[in-house]
Amino acid sequence: MSSRKHAPKLAMASDGSADGLPPRQRPWAIAAIFTALSMASLDVAIANIALPSISADLHVSPAEVVWVVNIYQIALVATLLPLGALGEIVGHQRIYLGGLLLFTLASVGCALAWSLPTLVVARALQGLGASGIMSVNTALVRYVYPGKMLGRGLGHNALVVGISFTFGPTIASAILSLGAWPWLFAINLPFGVIAILIGMKMLPRTPRADHGFDFLGAGLAALCLGLFITGIGSAAHGATPPTVVAELVGALVLGVILTRRQADHPAPMLPIDLFRRGVFALSAATAVCSFSVQGLGFVSLPFYFEDILQRSQVETGFFMTPWPLAVTIMAPIAGRLSDRFPAGLLGGIGLVMLGTGMALLALLPDNPSIANIVWRMLICGIGFGFFQAPNMKAIMSSAPPHRSGGASGIVATARLTGQTTGAALAALCFSLAGRDGATLALALGAGFAALGSVMSFLRLAVAPPRGS
Repeated sequence: MSSRKHAPKLAMASDGSADGLPPRQRPWAIAAIFTALSMASLDVAIANIALPSISADLHVSPAEVVWVVNIYQIALVATLLPLGALGEIVGHQRIYLGGLLLFTLASVGCALAWSLPTLVVARALQGLGASGIMSVNTALVRYVYPGKMLGRGLGHNALVVGISFTFGPTIASAILSLGAWPWLFAINLPFGVIAILIGMKMLPRTPRADHGFDFLGAGLAALCLGLFITGIGSAAHGATPPTVVAELVGALVLGVILTRRQADHPAPMLPIDLFRRGVFALSAATAVCSFSVQGLGFVSLPFYFEDILQRSQVETGFFMTPWPLAVTIMAPIAGRLSDRFPAGLLGGIGLVMLGTGMALLALLPDNPSIANIVWRMLICGIGFGFFQAPNMKAIMSSAPPHRSGGASGIVATARLTGQTTGAALAALCFSLAGRDGATLALALGAGFAALGSVMSFLRLAVAPPRGS
């Protein structure tokens, strides 16, 4: 991983700043980046499909086997900011390749696991590897694409994530129809090796900061985010209120300690320096709102379709497809538009559409037709896809190049925090409203989308006249 003699050099803009890879080398770097991103994105949710099989094969209860999913998510979110900050010091490509190597080896470990404890350990390491990939993913995209094409590149990035989530359950089901659950993890090996070999030669050498790495700050950041995600998950799974409060208060206390400790740091682990920039702060907050809407929708809608509308699991899978499918279509279109129009405008329009779609789903009539459901889901997907790439560009462009690691870490942290928060709020809606919990969750999602659209439009007042 340390040999970088033959790595491609970045093109330079007229002002002396880095401006992407040369056109002939760019596709190879993109192939390595997007292959790893698709693997990490698939494994966020692909294990859900196999949980019943894993539970039966390893002779553990459903409550115990849920840790196969939880530990991956905790390890992933807890280490995003520290690894993003480390990427600024040692080079984003090193963190990416190291994360990809660990993810690939841990996937083999998952496939060979013989008990729940060994599988949980392997999944924790896999989550850490995925964090290495996701923490610097958008930072690398920023260095691979020239500035005039950054929106397009981030649109392609969102497209890869959208496709992974769209076809993830189908891919998992197909693999399980041919073999046992370990193959879900073993299949990562050939793709990981190919991506590593290409990445070692083609990923760009990114600039490095000259400050040291704050190991204590990294530990505080990991504990803070880990406790926060654990607290949200505990609330979603019905833990006692004192337990949830203790975890969330602990996360808050650690966050305050971390902020004070790094107040004078040139590149703080929790990037408070970037949050002083109006566009960055609003873009990050808007991202949390939008992904909370996604979490609320993706958790509540299956229950809505099956319990309220009395549809089958096959029909439910069909009804869930239009949303991510529309995202995959709209993401590259919105990415191109973000190279010409402000992200505040595009994101605001997208979130208005998303909120409208969520409200329309909450107001579905009794016994709706298939078309009546599908067009509402399409509105949600079009709105979310119209928002995602421009917002990522706004976050990355509002941070200086030498802080790309911190900005990239916030992109991934905002996404996963929003999704987890939305899922927990959906569970709370079910506990409060019972059978009507899905409708309440959809209405709450419409409210989050409305709040996000207001914050997105506010960026037009604080952003430069052109760009985002």
